[in-house]
Amino acid sequence: MAQTEQLAKLIKQSSNAVFFGGAGVSTESGIPDFRSEKGLYSAQEVYGYPPEKLLSYSLFLEQPELFFRYYKENLITTAKPNPAHFALAELESQGRLSAVITQNIDGLHQVAGSKNVFELHGTNHRHYCMKCRTEYPLEYTLGFDVIPICEKCGGIVRPDVVMYEEQLNNKVISAAIRAIEGADLLIVGGTSLAVYPAAGLLDYFTDDNLVLINKGTTNRDTRAQLIINEPIGEVMRAVMEVLK
Repeated sequence: MAQTEQLAKLIKQSSNAVFFGGAGVSTESGIPDFRSEKGLYSAQEVYGYPPEKLLSYSLFLEQPELFFRYYKENLITTAKPNPAHFALAELESQGRLSAVITQNIDGLHQVAGSKNVFELHGTNHRHYCMKCRTEYPLEYTLGFDVIPICEKCGGIVRPDVVMYEEQLNNKVISAAIRAIEGADLLIVGGTSLAVYPAAGLLDYFTDDNLVLINKGTTNRDTRAQLIINEPIGEVMRAVMEVLK
């Protein structure tokens, strides 16, 4: 039996499947990950700092112009959802998938149609004033050359993303944990599971049906029931064909 057929069978048998995804889900939409040869790490030559520093809360406070320059030039994208995003949204609409847990901030799962999405690292589609907490859409912040300013109080409008040195949102983490604890099938895709604390959420999955879809190996390979080392978009497209 082909691996995609095995995955389709697991999905059919599942009564509560959950998807956990990382940067590899969006690279097929043209969004580079941090650690690829052409990823965001190559930007150090341009900006003078590694991404961890450029996207840190301390640099945001000390050099907001540099932060927003890097943020707008690298993390704001016109990318569109790929077959993986659309497949997951379709599985949810069919009642086969109960939740998507993502480490990405691009909002492509929602654009594709997913409803129950837990964004561990926030989203660049939401922004808010640091002084009065007024919320703004992405389009508002793009109207400024560099630093977006609140029209109500003049405070800096920051992206609703988790910067380095900041903690993850407790409510989002708790909801993601509940989803994983209740799952009888956990599909993990597009992540090497090297980023913590997000990767540690897999410890809350107690069932045997763990599926890993990633081009490379992960530190959970020995635990997985099924490992597919292929691009996730191709895998999910093939799975949906089997499920028709």
